[in-house]
Amino acid sequence: MTTIKKPTEPLVTRHDASGICELTLNRPEAYNALSIQCMQTLQACLDDIRDDSDVKVVIISGSGNKFCAGHDLKELRDNRDRDFYEQTFTTCSRLMMSIIFSPKPFIAKVRGIATAAGCQLVASCDLAVATEDARFATPGVNIGLFCSTPMVAVSRTVARKHAMEMLLLGDFISAHRAYEMGLVNRITPPDDLDSVTMDLAAAIASKSAKTLRVGKRAFQEQIDRDLKGAYEYCNQVMVENMMAGDASEGISAFLEKRAPKWGEED
Repeated sequence: MTTIKKPTEPLVTRHDASGICELTLNRPEAYNALSIQCMQTLQACLDDIRDDSDVKVVIISGSGNKFCAGHDLKELRDNRDRDFYEQTFTTCSRLMMSIIFSPKPFIAKVRGIATAAGCQLVASCDLAVATEDARFATPGVNIGLFCSTPMVAVSRTVARKHAMEMLLLGDFISAHRAYEMGLVNRITPPDDLDSVTMDLAAAIASKSAKTLRVGKRAFQEQIDRDLKGAYEYCNQVMVENMMAGDASEGISAFLEKRAPKWGEED
């Protein structure tokens, strides 16, 4: 039987400033675990953001001193129903794909742990910044539940043998190891996490929103094509991009040694 309590606090908080939207998982007492309601709330935020022209970059973080411990194991234990499990993992998969296929760049801001679906969330974001003491794992194998859905994102982010090592052992890896493997872009002292992440987001937000949208979509479209197909596709993307007003403005600004004035996003 499905039993879900109504939360007393917002499960996800949102803060917008200067084209940057930060979404914070807000279940610190549960290490920001992804309950079904938490995922649904985050999905609603992503749906709102997708076509919001005021948002150019999205940061995902966790409240307290943890990023995300993955699915809510207590919820899964207490609701031993096939339909509930299917709803849980379908909701999670939709959530991750919404991040990947969003026209907005996403940055994971990682403090503490990112395990299982939390590690999946990091791998699904376009970039990730982590504190020096952050740790990552896909530990499902240790409790008889192989991290199969986290595997989809992790195996598309790090090398195959690195992914299998994480999945088969279920051990924590350090932020430095995650950086070496390509799961994380930047490592920072804990006190600098907010500023480093915000500086990275601001640098991206300063670009043309249209160009960011074109580029992220092209990256996802070409990545799984063969070499010839990828070049054929990206050739056409470049042609269409060159015809856009922001490309003309950007080239002129560069040649005239001035800051570009980007047009409004469609």
